[in-house]
Amino acid sequence: MTVRKKYDRSVLGRGLDDMGAGRGLDALIDTGNVHTQGSSNLNEIDITEIEPNPNQPRREFDQEALQELASSIRELGIIQPITLHKTTGDKYQIIAGERRWRASQLAGLTKIPAYIVTVEDENVMEMALVENIQREDLNAIEIALAYQHLAEKGGMTQARISERVGKSRTDVTNHMRLLKLPAQVQMALKEHEIDMGHARALLAIDSPSIQIRLFKEIQKEGYSVRKVEELVQALKNGDDIKTSKGRIAAKNKLPEEFSLLRDRLSQFFQTKVQMTCSPKGKGKISIAFDNEEQLERIMNALDNSNQ
Repeated sequence: MTVRKKYDRSVLGRGLDDMGAGRGLDALIDTGNVHTQGSSNLNEIDITEIEPNPNQPRREFDQEALQELASSIRELGIIQPITLHKTTGDKYQIIAGERRWRASQLAGLTKIPAYIVTVEDENVMEMALVENIQREDLNAIEIALAYQHLAEKGGMTQARISERVGKSRTDVTNHMRLLKLPAQVQMALKEHEIDMGHARALLAIDSPSIQIRLFKEIQKEGYSVRKVEELVQALKNGDDIKTSKGRIAAKNKLPEEFSLLRDRLSQFFQTKVQMTCSPKGKGKISIAFDNEEQLERIMNALDNSNQ
């Protein structure tokens, strides 16, 4: 894409692959085209490609409880991804989560979020993780899963992981906490539909169902991280989502002249523009884009305005 060539920092001055640095975690994470080893990754898997583990000690499943779980899945989706490993062909075998898989079938799902787990030498995993983190090639969920892999398979503490990958202990902790979020939120974070700041704000809420409802509001309204933090604080103070939205909307209502400016910018860039402004005139402008073509158009508009 033109935008990546022109604006992506990974293309400007890194060139590690061109220097023969190797594929790193790309060679360890199963991306679909490369069948690899040594990591785990979050994907949506066709439910017909999943098979139960024949060695699963649990043989009987309470049908009433399965129906109740299926009803919950219809309303909220899968809260926690199941865990699979790839077998022969295009099949996956369940490591953990057969009950969720069965309930998902009852709920009529065709795909289910799952961690795909493989096994590899820990030193290779560690070196690849460091390389890719330094190159900023991984999304937040991939980093979180890699940290978890080092913790569970390599027996590393978070402090040790921090030392080995050159990141702060807080960074390691914050990434690993992302795996506690509902599957829908993890998938959105992986696909860059929300930011790390959005996800961290949602972690302050204990209820997965409220996390999901607020996540859907983020998707619908395009809330900034700051606004989500305000909503979360209001919810923790006892408000419901509707009341919280009303109070924050009133608090953040723009003066008429700023509203007109926001609308002019939205028309100029042909996309949604958000603006916040304090009583002292301090604020922020956020320009949304849906794909690289739209981003390229925005960047070209900015370039042309400077000529």
